[in-house]
Amino acid sequence: MSSSPASPSSSPAQGPALRARDLRRTYGSGTSQVLALDGVDLDLQRGAFTAIMGPSGSGKSTLLHVLAGLDAVTSGSIELEGTELTALDDDALTRLRRDRIGFVFQSFNLLPMLTAEQNILLPLDLAGARADRAWLDTITSAFGIADRLDHLPSQLSGGQVQRVAIARALIGSPAVIFADEPTGNLDSRTTEEVLDFLRLSVDQFGQTVVMVTHERDAAERADRIVTLADGRIASDEQGPFGPSAARAASVPAAGGAR
Repeated sequence: MSSSPASPSSSPAQGPALRARDLRRTYGSGTSQVLALDGVDLDLQRGAFTAIMGPSGSGKSTLLHVLAGLDAVTSGSIELEGTELTALDDDALTRLRRDRIGFVFQSFNLLPMLTAEQNILLPLDLAGARADRAWLDTITSAFGIADRLDHLPSQLSGGQVQRVAIARALIGSPAVIFADEPTGNLDSRTTEEVLDFLRLSVDQFGQTVVMVTHERDAAERADRIVTLADGRIASDEQGPFGPSAARAASVPAAGGAR
């Protein structure tokens, strides 16, 4: 099996990373039917940080789940770097999620019996792929966790655990990283750290990141803020960090382990 790519730059250079057209998702039937997505069109540009906002019930989590292949659309199309997700069977969709999509969850979901390095490399191990040690060293050095790789999650600080989780999402150089409310249960200091390292993933490594959040302050760390209401896009605006070219000096350097 070939090794993982050296960086996200190995993805095709032209066109959006992901293109969605006329997405509709309904749940239930009859009088109890709920229309969670109602004709959403969305392009996700490569190397950009997009925040998706909206009140409870707006469809933002459903949108993330269908874009990431975690849920099926009722109708519409989703194309990830030339691959039509809605045309894939379950096995092919599982492989696509494993090989081309990264995830950062609210609880970060590290396995407690594995070291930090083993947690980071887990997606490659599951795929039977060989790790690119230079890429691992690049990520962990940038995130300030290179000297913590042999530690279990219980031996890491909260900030270090989050960096390990983001490094795990990056290790396979995915087409898109989806972050589902990654700051939802964090204090203000830890929230800032998570956002710093998501921004670093975009600014330093050219990663495409999509984050669902209900927090305006968190969304304003993105290049683009898409707001949903009643299953439709209510607004699509440039965030304070867009466009990409003006950002590099804004991102704090990765500090040492805390």
